[in-house]
Amino acid sequence: MIRRKSPVPLDESLLGEKEAMLAGLRGVRERTLAFISETERRDLSAYCWRHPFIGMLNVYERMEMIAAHQLRHTKQVREIDAKLSRKL
Repeated sequence: MIRRKSPVPLDESLLGEKEAMLAGLRGVRERTLAFISETERRDLSAYCWRHPFIGMLNVYERMEMIAAHQLRHTKQVREIDAKLSRKL
């Protein structure tokens, strides 16, 4: 896993209500899973675009990156939860 710090500072004006943001995230995840399901019999390796840090990625590399990114954030949330639980 490549760990990177975001080059873009957090713009708090872009933050919304927790439930609305979670709903948006769930929607994007559902669309991503639908895309994977709808294209599972197609060869999408020729479709590439540049990632600002990693370079050119094809669709499959992009999906792997999304999965790794989600796993990393899940781990971070669990680490925070564990720390908070110990303090209680």
